[in-house]
Amino acid sequence: MNMLELVLLVILLALIFDFLNGFHDSANSIATIVSTQVLTPQKAVLFAAFFNFVAAFMFDVAVAKTIGKELVHIDNVDVYVLSAGLLGAIFWNLVTWYFGIPVSSSHALIGGYGGAAVMKIGFGVLILPGWIKVIAFIFLAPLIGMALGMFNMFITTWLVRNKKPRKIDPRKIDTAFRKLQLVSAGFYSLGHGTNDAQKTMGIIAGVLFSSKFIDSFYIPFYVVIICHAAIALGTMYGGWRIVKTMGMKITKLKPIGGFCAELAGATTLLGTAFLGIPVSTTQTITGAIVGVGSMNRLSAVRWGVAGKIVWAWILTIPLSMISGALFYWLISSLL
Repeated sequence: MNMLELVLLVILLALIFDFLNGFHDSANSIATIVSTQVLTPQKAVLFAAFFNFVAAFMFDVAVAKTIGKELVHIDNVDVYVLSAGLLGAIFWNLVTWYFGIPVSSSHALIGGYGGAAVMKIGFGVLILPGWIKVIAFIFLAPLIGMALGMFNMFITTWLVRNKKPRKIDPRKIDTAFRKLQLVSAGFYSLGHGTNDAQKTMGIIAGVLFSSKFIDSFYIPFYVVIICHAAIALGTMYGGWRIVKTMGMKITKLKPIGGFCAELAGATTLLGTAFLGIPVSTTQTITGAIVGVGSMNRLSAVRWGVAGKIVWAWILTIPLSMISGALFYWLISSLL
């Protein structure tokens, strides 16, 4: 197999991961509008897929540059490291999808990539400040989402407080927020597409640079388009198992709560994407849902389910690193 064929194979593998990212993380985009019955699952995934793709034309690629240049010394990476990292991430995504665990596809990719690079070169290949930023936001992203979810719920319920019960029909409020949820869910899907598709862009650009098909590290526009297309297609075939966990098992949402959670998640994702910080869409929307649920009452949140999800978050990077390292060992053994 010549270098061009090998590079094309790795790019195909990256797009498969991107598809599975959309498939796995479609729950993040649609869980709230499905659980509040604003849209059917079929309509919701098409709705989210559209905004995932549209994001390609609206935002910069700061997150892609972070993934490509600020986590691993790119000069020491080759196509075998990148392919092993992708295989490790895909493996972890499939395992967690099967068990309905809403973990971060982004962190699976970062962990798989890092684990493969360490297996080839050693821990010196890692760029520590980049990893500190990623690991810090494992904890900060859901906390920001939760804080914004609580704030949004507080402000929104205050604005629609029922001063004159006989004159305000709760059903009208419910109907209004069903419509508003379409707006907030659209913004959230833009944030999801912006943040998650860019991670695969960074890997593909790394493949092109390490194999000398581009002279310097940058994100070609055709890479932007194919990555957004792949994640949008994956979202269209999204996994219902994780939708149930995200939208139904953590807390019971009404349209007003769904609107507040989606708005909180969208604000967090778009803000971090602007700053070039690769965060987990899964963790962000989970934190927002918990924040909204806890504003009703703390017992409204199923903390046992939330606790299991947090453990999955913490374990994703180390376990996907091990997976990526094992795939690199396997690939290098066969060559």
